[in-house]
Amino acid sequence: MASDHVKGSGGRRAFLPMVMSYAASGGSLVVSSAAQLLTFAILARFLGVHEFSLFVAITAVANIAVHVCGLGAMECLVRRVARDRAIYPDMLGHNIILTAITGTLLVLLGVVVLPYYFTLSPDPATNIAVIALLLITNIVFVRVIVLSEQIFLAHSDFGRANMVVVGFAVARTIAAALCCLVFGVSSIVSWSIWQFACHVLVALGCWAAIRQLGRPHYRLVREELPLGFYFSIPCILRALRQNADLLVLSLVTSAEIMASYSVARRMLESSYLSVEALNRLVYPGSAKISSAGLQHAMPRIRMVLFAAVPISIATALTVFVLAPVLPYLFGKDYVSLVSFVRILCWVVVPLAIWSVAVEALGASGNQGARAAVMGLGSVAGAAVAAAATWYAPPIGTFVSFYVIETATVVVAWGTLWHIVRRDQLREASREGGGVLPPAVAIAPAFRNE
Repeated sequence: MASDHVKGSGGRRAFLPMVMSYAASGGSLVVSSAAQLLTFAILARFLGVHEFSLFVAITAVANIAVHVCGLGAMECLVRRVARDRAIYPDMLGHNIILTAITGTLLVLLGVVVLPYYFTLSPDPATNIAVIALLLITNIVFVRVIVLSEQIFLAHSDFGRANMVVVGFAVARTIAAALCCLVFGVSSIVSWSIWQFACHVLVALGCWAAIRQLGRPHYRLVREELPLGFYFSIPCILRALRQNADLLVLSLVTSAEIMASYSVARRMLESSYLSVEALNRLVYPGSAKISSAGLQHAMPRIRMVLFAAVPISIATALTVFVLAPVLPYLFGKDYVSLVSFVRILCWVVVPLAIWSVAVEALGASGNQGARAAVMGLGSVAGAAVAAAATWYAPPIGTFVSFYVIETATVVVAWGTLWHIVRRDQLREASREGGGVLPPAVAIAPAFRNE
């Protein structure tokens, strides 16, 4: 957000820049989402059902692995650099080291395991090479490109952060259009080369753009290792949770329902970008304000919540109204697509509400609490989604979504208020020179000091 604090006339003067910043951030994510959707549609039409299903499956594995790559070091960079830009060289080196180590290990593991499950080419050597290329592209290079966006966010340079998001999405769409529409590529083997080349060019452009911010100091910031780990774990578990319903649904329903549901899920993820645009703006400022205790950021957090709810409702309503257009993009074979999108689109509202609390926990350094909320929620959510999908597909799948997200709202905000109250009592104890009250001393210590 353009301002770290809103108060009095200064808050009124800062309102327009804040709106403009959100419009730019939200616009960039919407353009990015539209470009991704177009890329998705082009590949779906030209690769064919079999090839496209293989590509989606391997990409799903990469989407889980990319959260492991770097072990949450990007969040540490945004939080620490937003508070003190002098630490940027150390945090950049910290990120590069962890990304290189974990990225290499993940690619090697994938090259060993995935050829037993996916056959992209009848030639074993080519099959391994294509899988390796897809993993390098969708894990390592995606992580590098996203890191550059986060670096700009940490420096409150939202304009260039938006350029990275839009440029990356548009570059992939151009690559897919050239590959399929111009050169008539219809195999995942050929597409993997085009995709790799696209990501290399974007990554080189991103790193050229951030060079002026300073050179890295190659060392591990040891105190951030556990916090980064706490941050990455819930993201990994949530990625696993997002695939539980897809896996079970593929076993108990028709291919049409499975395909339509997959697209509806993609639309839900795109809808969340309207809220993510807000969260990505306020995160650096929230990190500054909450450095002395989460209670100091509560006025800001309430303001974010009051903005996130109407934004999510407006987004859901827009998707609901525009849903009938989707079959023209993906094809008339997606018979259930419109109804599925209209059922799922409202999930973005509870998702927006709990995301505000979770982002506040992360920005304040309470990564243990954040990991507990999202990690336990993802594990329980995966079990609920799988069971509901198995016994009552696809209605049970939709019901499980609302149950899981609503429960997460209660847990996330309950945890947030618990930590705020604890921090208030600790601050009062320090100011009074007294001993911490017993009720606070024995309270569960989620926060990582």
